[in-house]
Amino acid sequence: MFDIFLKKRASIKDDVLSGLTVALALVPEAIAFSFVAGVEPLVGLYAAFIVGLITASIGGRPGMISGATGALAVVMVELVASHGVEYLFAAVVLMGIIQISAGLMRLGKFIRLIPHPVMLGFVNGLAIIIFLAQLGQFKLAGADGSLEWMSGHLLYVMLGLIALTMAIIHFLPKLTRAVPSSLAAIIVVTTIAHGFQLDTRMVGDLASLAGGLPTFHVPMVEFSLETLAVILPYSIILAAIGLIESLMTMSLIDEITESRGRGNKETVGQGIANIVTGFFGGMGGCAMIGQSMININSGGRGRLSGITAALCLLSFIVFASSLIEMIPLAALVGVMLMVVIATFAWSSLRILHKIPRTDAVVLILVSAVTVATDLAIAVGVGVIVSALVFAWENALRIETQSVIDEEGTKVYNLYGPLFFGSVRSFQDQFNPLEDPDEVVIEFKNSRVCDHSGLEAVNALTERYLVHGKKLHLKHLSQECRLLLKNAEGVVEVNVIEDPRYRIATDELA
Repeated sequence: MFDIFLKKRASIKDDVLSGLTVALALVPEAIAFSFVAGVEPLVGLYAAFIVGLITASIGGRPGMISGATGALAVVMVELVASHGVEYLFAAVVLMGIIQISAGLMRLGKFIRLIPHPVMLGFVNGLAIIIFLAQLGQFKLAGADGSLEWMSGHLLYVMLGLIALTMAIIHFLPKLTRAVPSSLAAIIVVTTIAHGFQLDTRMVGDLASLAGGLPTFHVPMVEFSLETLAVILPYSIILAAIGLIESLMTMSLIDEITESRGRGNKETVGQGIANIVTGFFGGMGGCAMIGQSMININSGGRGRLSGITAALCLLSFIVFASSLIEMIPLAALVGVMLMVVIATFAWSSLRILHKIPRTDAVVLILVSAVTVATDLAIAVGVGVIVSALVFAWENALRIETQSVIDEEGTKVYNLYGPLFFGSVRSFQDQFNPLEDPDEVVIEFKNSRVCDHSGLEAVNALTERYLVHGKKLHLKHLSQECRLLLKNAEGVVEVNVIEDPRYRIATDELA
């Protein structure tokens, strides 16, 4: 899926340099997402520091970068506008509690239920969102306060510096990998911009980064059921979006690095991080696919890369804000555009006409919904559509082959799952009026999957009883027999040689 340099093992040098690169790229993103959420820039920067530090230290995916994200910011803005930033801090704390609960209940394993087309749609959708977010850097405030697109000399300088940044990132690894190409590009472009005194926007034009250490702060809200009623819906949505984005980003990093993260541990780590950031004036956060890709591309593999990024970001805020404010925005935009190129699953465009049409529709649908709404809705839509397609296709696969044995008993060999979607096809396979007095349904190659299937078996049994005939079920699985235990007085269950099936356990999470 990705054409990037892969280094399987972590090294201190690579992690430190990669962390510094990520920290520089975190600055404009955190500020931009703060504006989206309607809070001060330091609220986003503190969240990027605290969430990034804690998840890098105790999370389940070394090398993954977390911080303030746009997917969460678009949900927060309504709460901030209607009730103020203190309610946001309280909602973030509750969000963290929900995420810890999800981790302790080992719900991280359910990320395996997300189909691959949904994952591709998620990746492509977020790549498009990252790209669209960079377009905002091409707008300036007009005389009346409205935003206007750049033009003339300012636009040409901006485009030139972006192109130079992208060229350095692309070609430098072909010469040397001693320094992360993104970091080298930022240094070179910053030097050129100030050496030639180019007229271009700097990070400092967005907002001042100067600030102190984050301080402990209990959210100033009334602790009551009324407050809980206000923040709980937001906390649930934020927790869901945060976990989905984090776990899917973790799966993506797993694929790139050919290693495996721990979903439940990451879920608990995200929860702890959000509780802490809520008490220290941060807006909360989750995994960031863009910064994670920068880290992986730059050679960051261990926990030290994320820890370095967080500590460098705090250093920028406390000690070096004036230096970071001198970085041209064009350099950081160029870095993020290279992230877009590396993140977008270009192979998905080549295989659209080769994969099943329904999978292609799901891929495009998830990408579009991710851009139009938010990640949680997009993944939910993708999973539901994929599940309905799967149910429909399996509903058409149930069939029987019948034989008459030497004792005159008719045996129906059933193939395919018996569930709500295949009930009608199952019922059409039998003819109680013409069948002999003894009928056996062989379930060796089939399973009763749900209550609808159970009711279909009971209804079929009654149809045979009406005609004075008896129905036997043979070779039911252990799970099937548990479903049918309440029907033992109606049907005869032959448990001889029943196969035993197992389901995925929490050990895989």
